[in-house]
Amino acid sequence: MLSEGRWLLPEGIEEVLPVEARRLEHLRRQVLDLFESWGYRQVMTPMIEYIESLLVGTGHDLDLQTFKLIDQISGRMMGVRADMTPQVARIDARNSHPDHPARLCYLGTVLHTQADHLEKTRSPFQVGAELYGHAGCASDLEVIRLMLEMFSVAGLANIHLDLGHVGIYRGLVAQARLSADQEAELFDILQQKAAPDLSDFFVANRVDPSSERMFSALIELHGDSSVITEAYTQLAGANGQVRDALADLEMIAQSLSARFPSLPIHFDLAELRGYHYHRGVVFAALTEGYGREIARGGRYDGIGKPFGQDRPATGFSADLKVLARLAEADAGLFSERTVFAPSVDDETLHGKVASLRDQGWCVISELAGQTATASDMGCRFELLKLPEGWEPCPI
Repeated sequence: MLSEGRWLLPEGIEEVLPVEARRLEHLRRQVLDLFESWGYRQVMTPMIEYIESLLVGTGHDLDLQTFKLIDQISGRMMGVRADMTPQVARIDARNSHPDHPARLCYLGTVLHTQADHLEKTRSPFQVGAELYGHAGCASDLEVIRLMLEMFSVAGLANIHLDLGHVGIYRGLVAQARLSADQEAELFDILQQKAAPDLSDFFVANRVDPSSERMFSALIELHGDSSVITEAYTQLAGANGQVRDALADLEMIAQSLSARFPSLPIHFDLAELRGYHYHRGVVFAALTEGYGREIARGGRYDGIGKPFGQDRPATGFSADLKVLARLAEADAGLFSERTVFAPSVDDETLHGKVASLRDQGWCVISELAGQTATASDMGCRFELLKLPEGWEPCPI
């Protein structure tokens, strides 16, 4: 007798059973077809590689999320991919023309050492699109639009978009001439939007009054489009980097509102998601009834520099498992054209089965001696011999 423990999977690692696998595969095909129609070419990255290549240019968080092991052949440390974006950046750096924009996409399982607090999974099915070689707002706009179209293909409604720009904080930090330690401490305070801690920080650290006022304003600069107008006033003393970042946000939001007039856009100028990784606009998509973002992205210029190509880059990623589960598509859509074929040695029946399969039907053939009926097998139709020949008839 098998031990009961042999059926157990590691925490956060799950199987995908037929109904959900069908839904997931259907969505995978739709999303990749969408990406291809926009000119994004799919790449496939290794599941495992040497750790110094896998983590180059990434932050500490990704290092902690990466499973590590020793290669028995070379004796070198290897890692299982926890994020595919750095791998795709290497592909771009090694294979693209420096002067040409490159559009790449990817889809595959990644592995995390720790589960997400909401999803409880350590094996997301990561899908994403990246645009390399263009530094303007046009490329940021394109990847956000593509992300929104992906949700439409998936049947996801009630999408909300969060917009921010890490260049605002970077510009204020440079203007205030903060040390690395001060920058890190202030970063943590702003992420928590802790106004009392911010006041304590200014008591303990010498910051000029103008910078102090602008950092304090960041905590309150979140909301609808009026935030940008208010930011121009509150951050009037900021340097050109901050003003340029505000202008980029304003332009992107206006363009998105014109294209997607019903899309709610929320601004948060203290949002520093991926601060050590991103270099410009950052964004996240949310939907009602789900407690965290369903996709996220932003600009991460220079990610390919360690591989020899210092190119601008922007993109987004999501977990296709989450999108499939939240999608409004009917889980039974695959069984609508499922037909049961009896175990009869009849050439006309065999021809009809082949013809139906060519037309997109799922034909399940009865096996000699089986007791399960057509309904038991999940079929909506069965092939019956009528005067005009074998035809699928509703059960």
